[in-house]
Amino acid sequence: MIRVLGHPTAACDGITRRDLLRVGALTALIPGAAKAVILLDLFGGPSHIDTFDMKPDAPPEIRGEFKSIPTALPGIRVCEHLPLLATRLDKLAVVRSVSHRYNSHNPYGVMTGFDGGQDQTDYFARPTNHPSVPSVCQYFGVGRGRDLPGYVMLPAFPGYSQGLRRAGPYGGYLGPKWDPVFSTADTFSGKDTSSDKDFYNPNVPLTGEPRLPKIGGDLTIDALNNRRSLVQQLDAKAAAYDTHNHDVRRDAAFDLLLSPKAKTAFDLAREPEKLRNRYGRDVFGQSALLARRLVEAGVTFVTIHTEAKPNGHWDTHDNNFNMLKGLLLPFLDRALSALLDDLSDRGLLESTLVVVTGDMGRTPKVNARAGRDHWPQCGFCLFAGGGTKPGVVHGTTDKIAAFPTDHPVSAGDLVATVYHLVGVDPEGMVPDHTNRPIHISHGGKPINGILK
Repeated sequence: MIRVLGHPTAACDGITRRDLLRVGALTALIPGAAKAVILLDLFGGPSHIDTFDMKPDAPPEIRGEFKSIPTALPGIRVCEHLPLLATRLDKLAVVRSVSHRYNSHNPYGVMTGFDGGQDQTDYFARPTNHPSVPSVCQYFGVGRGRDLPGYVMLPAFPGYSQGLRRAGPYGGYLGPKWDPVFSTADTFSGKDTSSDKDFYNPNVPLTGEPRLPKIGGDLTIDALNNRRSLVQQLDAKAAAYDTHNHDVRRDAAFDLLLSPKAKTAFDLAREPEKLRNRYGRDVFGQSALLARRLVEAGVTFVTIHTEAKPNGHWDTHDNNFNMLKGLLLPFLDRALSALLDDLSDRGLLESTLVVVTGDMGRTPKVNARAGRDHWPQCGFCLFAGGGTKPGVVHGTTDKIAAFPTDHPVSAGDLVATVYHLVGVDPEGMVPDHTNRPIHISHGGKPINGILK
């Protein structure tokens, strides 16, 4: 009989409910087109109406300052500040009708598909959170690494530049065994390094690159443990209340640090300068390049979270148009187009699912500070490769981009689509911390309109 540690609840035949769930988990695999997934989470909430769902006929206070330009898809237009992606839109599936309830700045909804969280209980990571998609997939046997981890997060854990540990990317009630391995960000390393005056300033550069901690000379494991490392990014509070979980994470980090293959995969200096410049010499552009290197080396899941102070965020309550024009849209245009080209040139795009989304959309109406506020009722998601249809626009919105008018897509639908494409049954269930069976897609269904 297959058994998993937990609090057993026996059925009449003596088989525990956990046993039944585990047997179900072992049979939850289906054929999948994607061998790897790269998620680019535009933390803060990107404006859909200023990017991929423009409304040029709306009043000025709705349509904003930007003009639209034609794309590789006849009749489809995007923002003028996305010229590279405009010529590559025929490689993308654009979902314009993402709509959910979770009005919060953390990747909990993006990473888990659960949009019923509340800031009072779910803003910070807790052991009772729902697990992330990569964590669930690894639990089911998809993406388990040997000399490389199955799941890596770049450039660091969400919240690293603000002294927070945001919910979303962890194993949650499945346990820390399924947590990601985090890279270390050069410039921002767990402290708020800016003053508030720079929060909406597009002229403050975000330099640095994600990397493994340096190991040199005769540095011992004990000495390594005392330095800033992947392990030490797991804050003291978490280690204090859960020593065993801390040990699990520490052992995984040490295995990674001592792996020659991992050191090679993380070595961005092996890439041509021209290609590094093509992605952009900022922390997020280099994260996108590193994501390609990791996937090429055999990592199954790589997530990039564009969060850092002073201005590595999409939470544009103030100065929306200058932030987008001067920093955010050029980054997205440059890094995503470089990633798509790079994966395609290396023959990896068909087997690598690329997903781009964010916490939420932004309000249709521009506020008095030339910004747009939170709007989870409507947003966008981009898909490429990995079994998705290229050149598809899915869903439409009303005349001011406030609500979907057809094909609404939930957070659960987004993760169900990823599960389907990597070969995990979206209808699968896992046991939570009380041994209750929980639907991994939280009621979501795959977006059939973007699937091949």
